[in-house]
Amino acid sequence: LKKILTSKIVCILMVSVGAKKELICRHLQEVVGESKLDAIINERDLSVYWGTATTGRPHIAYFLPMAKVADFLRAGCKVTILFADLHAYLDNMKAPWSLLSLRVEYYQSVIKAMLKALGVPLEKLKFVKGTDYQLSKDYTLDVYRLSSIVTEHDAKKAGAEVVKQVDHPLLSGLLYPGLQALDEEYLDVDAQFGGVDQRKIFMYAEKYLPLMGYKKRIHLMNPMIPGLTGTKMSSSDEDSKIDLLDSASQVKKKIKRAFCEEGNISNNGVLAFIKYVIFPLIGQDGPFSSQNQYLIERKPENGGDAGYSTYDHLELSFANKEVHPGDLKQSLEKHLNRLLDRVRDELDNKEFKVLAEKAYPIEKKTNKTKSIDLNPAILDIRVGLIKEISRHESLFVSKVDVGDSDIRTVVSGLVDLVDEKDLLNTLGLFLTNVKPSKFKGIESQAMILCAKLDNNVKPLRPPQGACQGEIVFVEGFTPSPLDVLNPKKKMWESIQADFKTNSSGDVVWSDSKLVTKLGPIQNTCLSNASIS
Repeated sequence: LKKILTSKIVCILMVSVGAKKELICRHLQEVVGESKLDAIINERDLSVYWGTATTGRPHIAYFLPMAKVADFLRAGCKVTILFADLHAYLDNMKAPWSLLSLRVEYYQSVIKAMLKALGVPLEKLKFVKGTDYQLSKDYTLDVYRLSSIVTEHDAKKAGAEVVKQVDHPLLSGLLYPGLQALDEEYLDVDAQFGGVDQRKIFMYAEKYLPLMGYKKRIHLMNPMIPGLTGTKMSSSDEDSKIDLLDSASQVKKKIKRAFCEEGNISNNGVLAFIKYVIFPLIGQDGPFSSQNQYLIERKPENGGDAGYSTYDHLELSFANKEVHPGDLKQSLEKHLNRLLDRVRDELDNKEFKVLAEKAYPIEKKTNKTKSIDLNPAILDIRVGLIKEISRHESLFVSKVDVGDSDIRTVVSGLVDLVDEKDLLNTLGLFLTNVKPSKFKGIESQAMILCAKLDNNVKPLRPPQGACQGEIVFVEGFTPSPLDVLNPKKKMWESIQADFKTNSSGDVVWSDSKLVTKLGPIQNTCLSNASIS
């Protein structure tokens, strides 16, 4: 009864055409066919579809399109979610036929749980499996008909943003945009929704469907936002994503590692997720229905709790460095775990667990222990700001901000090698995933990196303009740091042996440069020095 009443109340509240359009279009980067959209919603409810290829497990980046699907449903739209199993097979056969139907079931269960977590009515939502109609005679003939009028150039151009571009592409990649265009006709919808990376496919559909006697559709495009690690979140890279079923502690750990540069609002996955997923849910039915603002909890000495009624206010505060990256990440972790609690609860049943095991079988390990390649990818090197420094016997004890919510204590033996004033309030490079160790009774939680030649020691410095928390990596190695480097296996020592400064003063590992996004790490004072 509560579900029915809630649904009816939502429908009553959304009768205004202006309110419908605001919900349909908010946060979209582009709408193609806006006049057609206006005409339709003045007469009836819009029908719209969103499609996803059923390949890897859905992760939290799926909340971005789901937040818009929630807007569509609140606006009274008829929403179709297409599970594009045929597309998944054509995508380099990432999903074998034997698993396709199981993965469709998995996606349906997960996406339904996500939408329930967002607190939206599902009466106008339906799921469709691509092969339910894409193997029909009419659809197949239309694929052939389309292929007779589309040039290879246009097919390749249409898929440029979503299909891997190579000199000699597979034919399947050239078919992909045409299938997606035909889906608009065979699903009988008014509009297709997707990321702005789909724009070329949408324009392909606008050009070729009318040539086949079919009408143009409206195209609604979400912006592309950075992932939490500063790169695209990928189902195939465990270190780049947060799974929907990760535990609360796993979510906390992964967000703590997220790239969130102080004052940076243009390339900040943490801020983007808050803007496009969390803020639209505040005050709506769902996990944040009791909130009227976004809350950042802080200790009194750090300014105390702060509430933000609008995203623009939060963004401005972050840009002005009134909100520390660690506090922002901590607030996102708390909000995200409240949202994911609903998904975890919905999927916490035996049937789903059996389905998950069948849809994504775990490969049997042939070795008892997993071998780890000892290369710089497993290192977690960050830019850190030394905020305090004191002496403890023959050691320096520093308080360092590396972009986490907590300030780290770093103990170093630099007392007789580096002047204290050359360290305080400066930026340095810190290895942050060493195992905490005690030195003369004080626990050190990271290691400062220095160039050393004979008795000369110089701390490594980031390029000008860098900020604390920025990721430092070796060119050619995508960062996938271990939680902790195993000291018994001498992991750091094995990798450290190939770090040095070259004759130009660049810090290199086996001739590959150590860099940040702003450029290489250099120490021109000490050439051909070791790094420790």
